[in-house]
Amino acid sequence: MPRVSANHITALLKKSVNPLRGADKDYDPLMDLIGEARIVLLGEASHGTHEFCRERATITRRLIQEKGFTAVAVEADWPDAYRVNRYVLGRSREANGLESLADFKRFPTWMWRNRDVLDFVTWLRAHNESQSGDASAAGFYGLDLYSLHASMRASLKYLDRIDPESAQRARSRYACFDHYGEDTQRYGYAAGFGLAKTCEDDVIAQLKDLHRRAENYLHRDGFVAEDEFFFAEQNARLVKNAER
Repeated sequence: MPRVSANHITALLKKSVNPLRGADKDYDPLMDLIGEARIVLLGEASHGTHEFCRERATITRRLIQEKGFTAVAVEADWPDAYRVNRYVLGRSREANGLESLADFKRFPTWMWRNRDVLDFVTWLRAHNESQSGDASAAGFYGLDLYSLHASMRASLKYLDRIDPESAQRARSRYACFDHYGEDTQRYGYAAGFGLAKTCEDDVIAQLKDLHRRAENYLHRDGFVAEDEFFFAEQNARLVKNAER
């Protein structure tokens, strides 16, 4: 194999890398590369390092402002992130962005509950308020599956308020997990090795039950009902996927 000089490697790198100098145009080449893509994935090499969070927020702001993106999906639990979503869309009573981040309590807390994310959330709220309608507003959503128990509690809270009888049935179904407390790994071990009956049928039945009653639930309070049902439905779906 022929040897390659350090100068040659440096010359090749200069053709393909873009230095970050803190200027607004630093990410112009990246925006050109993204073009008309509908989905952009932003990775990072840590769980909450300041520099990564700051630069990721800078790129995301440009995607929203220049490319018209309307959804920010993050590696976070659905219930925690949806509290932020309601804040940035002006649909909550949170006094500020810091309050909207209060549900991020699970390890690692600092991954989302930090100054850079707070700055971004505050900016996103202001950006959405400057838009002409909901169609151009950008939401904030969580993709993780770790909130099995938090999502069950959120679904039950919704049903307790809107349909107490359905809430009782849901409690009966979700009670399948009670033998394991909050230890989801113990459930996974027992279910995976056939040491106990799985909760799969129960969580699927609960999601189907929610879907069957959707039309009734959605006609109660207009937009508020739609938003709350969407939140509850996604939590029920998350419970099903987390069980799997």
